Amino acid sequence: MAHYALLDENNIVVEVITGVDENITQTDLDGTQVGGSTEAWETFYGNYKGMGCKRTSYNSLGNKRPNPETGLFTESGAFRKNYAGIGYTYDASRDAFIPPKPYNSWTLDEETCVWEAPTPLPDSENPYSWNEETLTWDLVS
Repeated sequence: MAHYALLDENNIVVEVITGVDENITQTDLDGTQVGGSTEAWETFYGNYKGMGCKRTSYNSLGNKRPNPETGLFTESGAFRKNYAGIGYTYDASRDAFIPPKPYNSWTLDEETCVWEAPTPLPDSENPYSWNEETLTWDLVS
């Protein structure tokens, strides 16, 4: 099953639906052939809902996809960088879904289209939370 992100007039994701795989063609009730490509299904679902539509893949995270042997996100070349979620922005120039910016101090990694803190997360198994006031990671106790 393929997934499709429905977009408002500002390219903000308002809904993600499960739809038909892009390579499938179906006959509509009036006998019209529908589908057969990603673009055809994006148009179909977009017209049906009256908004923009772009396919998304749950196998995409930070411009990586799961390694078929391990299942870990290690392989490069993910589809549209990230799986779309409600509130994400579709950036046509990057052909990518970008999550909402979590904090003002964070910057967008152009390669992954994921927001990064100005200070790296400590390399530890302990839980941390971001402190926007001090621009540091605070240990959660």
